[in-house]
This record gives sequence, structure tokens and C-alpha cells, in this order.
Amino acid sequence: MGVVPEPHTGWTFITNHARVLAVIADDPNARIRDIAAHCRLTERAVQKIISDLEQAGYLSHTREGRGNTYRIEPGKVLRHPAEAGLSVASLLSLLVQDEADRTAHSRVGADGNRPG
Repeated sequence: MGVVPEPHTGWTFITNHARVLAVIADDPNARIRDIAAHCRLTERAVQKIISDLEQAGYLSHTREGRGNTYRIEPGKVLRHPAEAGLSVASLLSLLVQDEADRTAHSRVGADGNRPG
């Protein structure tokens, strides 16, 4: 069993369900352990979130050898009435792009040069 991430107190803008979905969108073959580490959640919490997403029809998986390959239903609309009509694909396009931007920025130093 891996190290339990530090708990977070207070509120956040992005839910853990959205975080898990974004990691899976970035890597459909991600292991639960890796998703948990990226999202700073326990593996048990990630398993529960994946189960929630599958039961609601946002996510499915197929077993491939010892791992899973996840498939997101991009056309499925978000659950909250305030986001009526917004699809999972719309949400993920923002989250995954943000992650790509953050990764690129962390590779470039303050002087505009790549470290190393």
C-alpha cells in the first residue's frame, strides 16, 4: 500500500471526480495507484470514484492483461442543473489543456529557458 496523501482542508474549485476523470482522459491505461498519486487521493477513494463514474455511465473499462483500459463517454452531459447541456468533453478539454499548460510551464524556468 502506498503513502496516504496529506489531507486537504477547505473547499476547492474542482471535484475529485473531475480530477480522476481528467487523469483518465490523459491516460486511459492509468493505474489506480498512479491516479491516486496524481490527484492526491487514496487508492480506495479513487476506486470509489471510478465506481461512481461507471454506475452513472460516464466511464467504462475493459480488462487488458493485468490492467484496465478506461473509456470516457464524452457526449454525456454533466449532472448539475447549472451545467445543463455541458458535456464531459467540454469539461475535459479545459482540464486536460490546463494540465498540459502547467506541465509545459514547469519545464521552462523563470528566465524562459528549460532547466538542465
